Amino acid sequence: MRQVNYIPQIPPRPANAHKGTFGTVIVVGGCEHMIGAPALCARAAFRSGAGLVKVACPHSILPHVLTIEPSATGIAIGGEPEDALAQIELADPHKRAVLAVGPGLGRDERNAELVTALVRGKRPVVLDADGLNLLASKLDEDPAAIYVHGPLVLTPHPGEFNYLADVLGISADPTDPEQRIEAAATLAHELNAVVLLKGHKSVIAEPDQFAVNNTGNAALATAGSGDVLTGMTASLVAQGMDVFNAARLAAHVHGLAGDRWSQQHGLRGLRATELTDWLPLAFSSLQD
Repeated sequence: MRQVNYIPQIPPRPANAHKGTFGTVIVVGGCEHMIGAPALCARAAFRSGAGLVKVACPHSILPHVLTIEPSATGIAIGGEPEDALAQIELADPHKRAVLAVGPGLGRDERNAELVTALVRGKRPVVLDADGLNLLASKLDEDPAAIYVHGPLVLTPHPGEFNYLADVLGISADPTDPEQRIEAAATLAHELNAVVLLKGHKSVIAEPDQFAVNNTGNAALATAGSGDVLTGMTASLVAQGMDVFNAARLAAHVHGLAGDRWSQQHGLRGLRATELTDWLPLAFSSLQD
């Protein structure tokens, strides 16, 4: 398996561009007790350059999510998975959006059916948080239940990785520095996906190549940091990057933003909302 070391180029910003030039991200997530997660994901997608971001979440919390991130537009979903899918199809009839699935979604069985259907679809999917746990639960019921049709990025922390690994029979330890590359690559091979295994020196792997991220610090160990990374990755895919390089660039800039913040503030007190506000500077520093 080949190691990749170069930093991917940032997607261009043509002078004659409009918001459609930079793609659409649909964040699928949120529940009554996790309103902030999809809003953070949406904000990170904007801060990473997406032209349009929509949030698909239960109608009861949609006004609150859009108050937190008013630049986004809303898709009210709820009830049966078929109804939620129909609303997403209505919002993106040409299947051009990139889906960021999982932030704050909750573990309702109906959401498991929704996640399965979205992963089976043709749109690129970045799957995180409860989306990963719901995917694991479906695989536990039926190992053949998931057929990945479109590009897929999984962004597990070690706990989420272990749930998937147990179901799939993967024995590598995602917390052991000597095994992290093997762990990410094996999961990538099993699900025909790109895996961004989060943690110190995050590993980004697909079946035949991998990269190790070297930016970031302990300040990023804060609630919502993963939601930011999910939105960033989806945003870069929406702007035309392939999923492997989008995940690598997102991890690099996510860590770089944390490094820049820490240079001024130290290693304590970073909130995910602040992290999103440092993303444009971190991106621009790669062009200096």
